[in-house]
Amino acid sequence: MKSTKNEAEPEACFDSVDLDQRMIRKAEGAIRKRTSRLIIVVERCTNDHNYSAILRTAEALGVQNIWIISPQSINSTLEIDNDQGTDEADFSNATMRRSAGPIVKTATDTEKRDRAMHHLYARKATEWLTVRDFQNTTACIDALREEGYAIWATDLGQEASCLTEDGIRSYLGGGSFEGKLIPNKVAIVFGTEAVGCTTEMLNAADLRVYLPLRGFADSLNLSVATALVVHQLFVLDPSLEGAMTETERRELRRKWYAKLASQRLLSSSDKKRRAKLQAYLEACSAIEKKMNAGEHIYKEEREKWSKMEVKRAELDAIETKLAADSEKAVKELVDNPPSPITDMRRADEHRICFVGRNTKKSSPWQDMPATAKVAVTKYATASFFRDRLVDEVEEEKKD
Repeated sequence: MKSTKNEAEPEACFDSVDLDQRMIRKAEGAIRKRTSRLIIVVERCTNDHNYSAILRTAEALGVQNIWIISPQSINSTLEIDNDQGTDEADFSNATMRRSAGPIVKTATDTEKRDRAMHHLYARKATEWLTVRDFQNTTACIDALREEGYAIWATDLGQEASCLTEDGIRSYLGGGSFEGKLIPNKVAIVFGTEAVGCTTEMLNAADLRVYLPLRGFADSLNLSVATALVVHQLFVLDPSLEGAMTETERRELRRKWYAKLASQRLLSSSDKKRRAKLQAYLEACSAIEKKMNAGEHIYKEEREKWSKMEVKRAELDAIETKLAADSEKAVKELVDNPPSPITDMRRADEHRICFVGRNTKKSSPWQDMPATAKVAVTKYATASFFRDRLVDEVEEEKKD
């Protein structure tokens, strides 16, 4: 794979209320810094908190590809019995479980809300990541070999090489990987919280690595270790940043730009209608499970279930039109992207925080930039995408 680094660094561009095409520019900034030279492999993670944190870390550090062996559902340890958003949800009736399955009977509403936020972060992160699942370690190893990735497995054993410049050069006998400390294509593997990588993965690894620690503790939390190790890889080889082919970048633009448009094209009434249809279908799915389990079904439930296909067709029509409109709205931008935001920090006017309304009003939260919720109307992103769609439709009529 021939990776493409940006030949000329774009001029510094910060997020601002006065910046046009803000969300597209931000997406382009993330795309320009994405790498496909590095893959994060997570082998049998058993804790959904760590799983969601790893996904968020990967997205923030610019690693596009995450491979998961024996994936665990990120929602497996929290069941919220309502259809409200996380910020407004009543967690008093929510059920919180440990990773192994038992219910945490002493969990407080605050602990349940924190767990819900981790799930939310993970869902948001996966919107911008390429996640590939494998049912077993053998399949993942075979896929890495087929695509030409060197396998580096994290390991606390004394055979592992220290993940520092001196440690890597010592392993290489003073040499390098074509002038670099990191192979051109490398997968860094993290194992379970309890015992690390499997013997199969360690035996298949081209190199075992460890992060030097300086205290009595000889290991770190899995998600913390992932963040530190991946960051260290970028320190050892800065050319990892933005190492992606132009073909890969264009494909991300096509998906990301359309996704951003789809989140903003619907009117408030259309969003409410879609949400009601989604809730209706979820209720029908629950009824169907009861039917398949042989449980008693009330007349009202059966009547509701009988309309499921009609409601599904309505929702499919909305989604199909939205997908087509989204592609139209960004068609020209995919081939002619604007200059990117080069510093991903938000302007104070655009900062938000995921805490309840009452919390935002209380000291010491009040009067902070992230809780102010400033109304921004200039260069509103919804208007930007809707105007582009109108322009595209008018152009089609002319043709």
